[in-house]
Amino acid sequence: MLTFNYRYRIYPDIAQQTVLIEWMEICRGAFNFALREIKDWCDSRKCLVDRCSIEKEYILGSELKFPGEVNQLNSLPRAKKEFPCLSEVPSQVLQQAIKQLHRGWEYFQARGFGFPRFKKYGQFKSLLFPQFKESPVTGYHLKLPKIGAIPINLHRPIPNGFTLKQVRIIRKADRWYASINIQCSLSVPEPMPHGYPIGVDIGLEKFLATSDGTQIKSPKFFKGLQSKLKLLQRRLSRKQKRSHNYEKQRIKVARLHHTIDNTRKDFHFKQAHALCDAGDMVFMEDLDYSVSAKGMFGKHMLDGAFGQFRTIVKYVCWKRGKFFGEVDARGTSQECPNCGGVVKKDLSVRVHNCSHCGYTTDRDVAASQNIRNRGIKIPQGKNQESLIAI
Repeated sequence: MLTFNYRYRIYPDIAQQTVLIEWMEICRGAFNFALREIKDWCDSRKCLVDRCSIEKEYILGSELKFPGEVNQLNSLPRAKKEFPCLSEVPSQVLQQAIKQLHRGWEYFQARGFGFPRFKKYGQFKSLLFPQFKESPVTGYHLKLPKIGAIPINLHRPIPNGFTLKQVRIIRKADRWYASINIQCSLSVPEPMPHGYPIGVDIGLEKFLATSDGTQIKSPKFFKGLQSKLKLLQRRLSRKQKRSHNYEKQRIKVARLHHTIDNTRKDFHFKQAHALCDAGDMVFMEDLDYSVSAKGMFGKHMLDGAFGQFRTIVKYVCWKRGKFFGEVDARGTSQECPNCGGVVKKDLSVRVHNCSHCGYTTDRDVAASQNIRNRGIKIPQGKNQESLIAI
């Protein structure tokens, strides 16, 4: 099964925006109420067998079952009679808010941390329409139940042979998007190692360096607009919360964050396509960038968004039929790519000069050449994980 998510810009009018925002708040209330039931049930089971705290734990009957997904979904029709505002939202959209909570609960149980949190006002920013009798995209409009036709910018057509499965309406700053999920019953084979290999080393001083000697300077999108963002956030802190001026200033801050995100992602896609143009096999380091983001260079690591870039490169390689591989990152900057000898270097040393064979090149280029050499040794039959929807 081949699955894609195409995101389009939509332009709802004032009345449609008001309805969508009201629906998001109603879904947020249902999400928080369902989470409150789960937390109460968990708190009532924390006390010891022979005693129970009156101050901290809720006392609930032992016969009360865990408020699971099916139980909470079945209680929605009864809740609509008590709270008529729930009937304003399409039933399937309201059900998806409860299902979203339980996906987070299952994720918490699997990992052991990350308990779902209550969502504050304005933090519920998407609505999922999971099912349609017919395609809601008609010409230049998107038809949604109880909303009507919304103008949509179809900057790329939906491919033939794909079936539209669901639509998620997303609100970012003062802009609205529709993420359309399409599927096709095709099986695409994974690209196998072939052609010209390229190793890619990414870092803070240079965003990336390839084994061919190409070096791209780090654009630093967030750092370039940090002073402007600081000014806007200072003005926001001086406004009275929930006032009209506060909302206008909040939109300005959110719009700048959205601009930084879009600019960074556009840069990542362009660099990913440039790598695919340069070679047939792309190799990168297998690193956990979330750990590096917690260090002293955390702000710069998050500004580079190296994890997002690696995911985009993996997706673009799969889409263009290029092979993508991840190699062990240990010692790539301390090894000579020419002779394989160990050359110890501090982080301040930016030139690789091998004392064994005399090979001299840039430190990051040498690291990318080591990544390429290790990537060539990847077994031919090794399965590579591919990201189909992005």
